[in-house]
Amino acid sequence: MNALELLQQSPVMPVIVIKDLDAAVDLARALVAGGVRSLEITLRSDAALQAISLIGQAVPEALVGVGTVRSARQLDAAIEAGARFAVSPGLTPDIARAASQAGIPFLPGIATPSESMYAADQGFVVQKLFPAEAVGGVALLKALYGPLPDIVFCPTGGINAANAAQYLALPNVKCVGGSWLTPDSAVAAKDWNAITELARQACLLLKP
Repeated sequence: MNALELLQQSPVMPVIVIKDLDAAVDLARALVAGGVRSLEITLRSDAALQAISLIGQAVPEALVGVGTVRSARQLDAAIEAGARFAVSPGLTPDIARAASQAGIPFLPGIATPSESMYAADQGFVVQKLFPAEAVGGVALLKALYGPLPDIVFCPTGGINAANAAQYLALPNVKCVGGSWLTPDSAVAAKDWNAITELARQACLLLKP
């Protein structure tokens, strides 16, 4: 699987913060039941690496990956835990070198044309626009398409059920990332049916 194939798994890639390790597997199963297979487990909690390992073992139909990667060391640890793809909020030379050798799809975060061109020069033409809404959102992506038509994006940051379709309608967007599929209230209540329904609704956001 390459990075483009990763984005083609579903219109929405959930950005997940695991606060309760005991809920990780059930959460993953609920998302997969709704048709969402690619799960970005962010390194924003101490339970993240354990969650990646548990989900990878218990939910083999899920494509579990790691997000918020800020160093080569974190990338190595996540791959050892079983991450099948990685996402970063930015791109440094160290991370670029490590990701090039990692053997898994990697989405570097970019926020400007220069950053996008740098990432492409490092071999990453599938990128994450972050934080999407804060840096220009749909308007920025439309503007980038002219000079950079070969770059494919997964915008993340400020995207929700109300505006996701606007992003997915763009020719240079193949997938969006967002946290609305796993609301804290539903996870805390272990309302897995609600999360499965949110995933189903997300899968209806097909590209035109």
